[in-house]
Amino acid sequence: MSGSSVLFDAPGPRARVRNHIATAVTVLVVILVLVFVGLELWAKEQLQWAKWEPFITPNVWENYILPGIEGTLKAAGLSIVLAGILGVALGVGRLSPHKWISSPCAVFVEFFRAVPVLIMMIFAYFFYSRYDVFASEYSTLAGVVTGLTLYNGAVIAEIVRAGVNALPRGQSEAASSLGMRWGQTMRSILLPQAITSMLPVLISQLVVVLKDTALGVAITYPELVSQGTNIGAAFTNLLPALVVIAVLMIIVNFALSSFATWLEARLRRSRRGTKPLDPETIEQEGAPGATVKVAEPGPG
Repeated sequence: MSGSSVLFDAPGPRARVRNHIATAVTVLVVILVLVFVGLELWAKEQLQWAKWEPFITPNVWENYILPGIEGTLKAAGLSIVLAGILGVALGVGRLSPHKWISSPCAVFVEFFRAVPVLIMMIFAYFFYSRYDVFASEYSTLAGVVTGLTLYNGAVIAEIVRAGVNALPRGQSEAASSLGMRWGQTMRSILLPQAITSMLPVLISQLVVVLKDTALGVAITYPELVSQGTNIGAAFTNLLPALVVIAVLMIIVNFALSSFATWLEARLRRSRRGTKPLDPETIEQEGAPGATVKVAEPGPG
């Protein structure tokens, strides 16, 4: 069997030389750009130690960064839970054989998928503030959670619908042949299988929810990015503040992605069936739960 790749032809000597030259030129250009940016930042006094020193003081962490992390995680956690519940309900509703259920769910999903998240946050915030639905200190949180829940709930509904439709039709046909109703089939057979196949897409959507909490800065919600701009205004170090906030957001997103990936692997392992017994074990020990029949001795 040939050792060359089946996806593309292996490069020859000249192609390898061209690839090495292109790689070297690209690396050199990247280094030059980084050096140029570093020199410009140094000339603008953005790399001075005084700009970065506030981030090693307890005051900045206690008054700005930790409250920002708390606000981001609080809004993201509530939105993920509520959007998951709403998305599953809407996704199952769109798959309903009854038009009076599937049609309103379809209209709801298509509408809120089309409206920008920021507009929903602003409308929700001013609605809650105008009619005193929540206390004043919770109006911004409610506005952020409402916008994220409505948009991501609609997206998760489409993910659920796509995951169920991707299953083989034999699953639902077998359930129908057993006399199971549509609700029983969806709850007991289709959704449990679809959830496993949907997990990678759902994980990426969770990261989107966490990042979109930064839109709360438009309604003065104290999340991590808005706290970073407050640090920049207080210490006149906006660029270092945004760099630190970006690093923290990367760490939080990576932690969420790692947890979701671990959960996905755990769920996939838990859904695997038990390993079948080999024929030798069955012959020696008998099948589990089976009654071993002992032959009676014959006459004589």
